[in-house]
Amino acid sequence: MLFSRQIPLQLEPQRADRFDEFVAGPNEAVLQAMRQLLEDSDASLFLSGAQGSGKSHLLNALCNEAREMGMGAFYIALNKLPEEAASGLEGLRGLDLVCVDDLHCVVGNSVWENALFRCFNEVRSAHGRLAVSSQLPLSSLRFFLPDLESRLAWGLRLKLQSSDDEGKLLVLEQRSRVLGIELPQDVQRYLILHSRRDIGSLLNALERLRQAAFVAKRRITVPLAREVLASDK
Repeated sequence: MLFSRQIPLQLEPQRADRFDEFVAGPNEAVLQAMRQLLEDSDASLFLSGAQGSGKSHLLNALCNEAREMGMGAFYIALNKLPEEAASGLEGLRGLDLVCVDDLHCVVGNSVWENALFRCFNEVRSAHGRLAVSSQLPLSSLRFFLPDLESRLAWGLRLKLQSSDDEGKLLVLEQRSRVLGIELPQDVQRYLILHSRRDIGSLLNALERLRQAAFVAKRRITVPLAREVLASDK
């Protein structure tokens, strides 16, 4: 496992997400742009989208594919780290890819912005690749450091579009196959109608449904889904 010299930040992707597990729907162009990033040195990409739209999935998938190609790849989720962790971004010059998730969580924080600016400069000077995500588009973020905003504006800017209900059903089907469970169509429809409708919440409901079925040794049915969703209220 790779670690920064300054602070023990884990440099490996957090999850085993894959590009072929991502149901692109209206975001096929975004998916292809993410794949293309690995083919181009000096490339950078800024990805925006609502919570649960798939940003973390794509960044982790990008890191996993880069590592399979023999590249050094680093993923960091800024919504989970204290300010003291910013120093861990030093010394990443030798990596081929740096993925920074949830930038919106630290915009306006001078410590994080300066650390990110130095990190991005190191990556660029070493001809590495950079992928950054945010719930808000770049133009809506209020930076403390104008140079950081300028640096991020150099690359490609993409926005993930929300899927319709049929697209969400495809996501549920895809994830259930990955989890190795049978998700009947009536249960899929029930989740779409009665769970929160963003992809992140739907996948969270699916995972809780899987766990409930395993613990209770029950089949996944609408009554079980009703019990699981009722626990949220």
